Amino acid sequence: MSSSPHSPRRQRKAFYTATSNERRVRMTVPLSRELRARFHRRSIPLRKGDTVRVLSGSFEGREERVARVDRRGYTVTLDNVTLKTADEKMKPLSLGVGHLVITRLNLSDPWRRRSMKLREEDVTAEERGEAPAEAEEPTSAAETAEVPAAPAAPSEAEPEVEPEAAPNPDADNAAAVDEAEEEEEAPAAKPTRRTRTKRSAAEEDEDA
Repeated sequence: MSSSPHSPRRQRKAFYTATSNERRVRMTVPLSRELRARFHRRSIPLRKGDTVRVLSGSFEGREERVARVDRRGYTVTLDNVTLKTADEKMKPLSLGVGHLVITRLNLSDPWRRRSMKLREEDVTAEERGEAPAEAEEPTSAAETAEVPAAPAAPSEAEPEVEPEAAPNPDADNAAAVDEAEEEEEAPAAKPTRRTRTKRSAAEEDEDA
């Protein structure tokens, strides 16, 4: 007697012996109502970079980005969804795909866009993983004209520095003349000392 293909034994065997491609299909997550109306489909296989909302558990209502998809254990890891261990450390908490719903898709992969039959103009730059281009405002010719910069006002905290006096050539010449006169007067003082000594000797002769 052959067993039914829908028997629990065969279902468990197919669940744990599935290939990577089959596990990808098994990890399909339903889309939110907004995404269903936009992409016209109910579910899609989960991928790293998608944003999901937790439907049950202690993190119910949280919307986080998918950090890792574990096909071997049929679990996913989300950003900022952690569990405290016995040694007071934080580790990522693995969640089953049955507790999630996709609220934003990661459409940076061209293969995924082609499989969903999306046109390039229907995908935003943020969903494509590109930085949104900033709109440049038109400027008139008067605005683009260079405006002379206003002179900076002196700050009150900084003391005013007095400008250095310019060198005066007349003062330098006068100083040089004074030095020359002093040099000439210095040797003229020697004969006066000699005359004094001569006078003192003559006075001594007169006294004698």
